[in-house]
Amino acid sequence: MGSETDDHSLKVDALSRVAPFSQLGRERLDSVAQIAHVEKHSVGTKLFSEGDPGDKFYIVVEGKVRVGKEIVGMGEEALDIIEAGQYFGELALIDEGPRSADAIVHNSCLLITITQGDFEELLMLNQQLAYEILWEFCRVLASRLRKMNDKLTFLAVSSKFE
Repeated sequence: MGSETDDHSLKVDALSRVAPFSQLGRERLDSVAQIAHVEKHSVGTKLFSEGDPGDKFYIVVEGKVRVGKEIVGMGEEALDIIEAGQYFGELALIDEGPRSADAIVHNSCLLITITQGDFEELLMLNQQLAYEILWEFCRVLASRLRKMNDKLTFLAVSSKFE
């Protein structure tokens, strides 16, 4: 990658385009960018597996990541394709539970990552920042839960007619 200045600019730019960070001012974005890391991964790289400890959050800057689960007797079921400007793994920043799915690089990726430990330390130092970020995470998680409920309801209803 480039210089530290280039990496910092890349991180600030990527963070500013993604909720929960898009509403933050420059000073707060700089604070978050200081704990973020830049990673490059090639196609097929497994970022994590279901059941692994959740210790990192990911923002896709370039490329795509497939999130899925292995279904016994059926193989992998893709739950989502995460594209540039989207994020995943946020539960790792909120709780200490294991990963709920696998994440595999679908197209070569440039990612911004934040570890759980660094995130917790940052939020402890700045309670207003913590409130703003965690509130946005809550909104996104609620939206994802509603979509999953709709999907499960559809599957339950459609299976009654087979």
